[in-house]
Amino acid sequence: IEDYNLQKDDLLILINAYGINSALIDAALEAKRRGAKIIAVTSVEHASNTPPDHPARHPSKKNLFELADLVLDSKVVVGDAVVEIEGLNQRVAAMSTFANAFLLNSLVAETVKALVEEGIVPPIWMSGNETGGDEANEKLYDRFIGRIKKL
Repeated sequence: IEDYNLQKDDLLILINAYGINSALIDAALEAKRRGAKIIAVTSVEHASNTPPDHPARHPSKKNLFELADLVLDSKVVVGDAVVEIEGLNQRVAAMSTFANAFLLNSLVAETVKALVEEGIVPPIWMSGNETGGDEANEKLYDRFIGRIKKL
């Protein structure tokens, strides 16, 4: 949070399949302290059904969905895996990565659509594998270099 100079009324999107881990909850609590807004992409079911004394939990026992201003519920089941195989007592094939990526990309698409409908052309980072991508992205460096440390 400190590295990105998060400020009042900024938006922080936190993505975590389970919504209980210490670093995640620390980030959410600090964002709230600074007055930032939080969108959470997480599983309400998974967090709600993880015991309060689970060792992965933040000491506050808070769940990400409780701290967020808006929750995109991934509906990931407890245990994450969804495929049952006859003769095996454990499900396989975790869905959280797929569900979280789908929700995040849907949020991006709907946000861009809403901005364009309002006459705003948002800055969009292009793939460096796309012709002209690197050149287009050069124009965004100066605007975001102080906020996005990995540029």
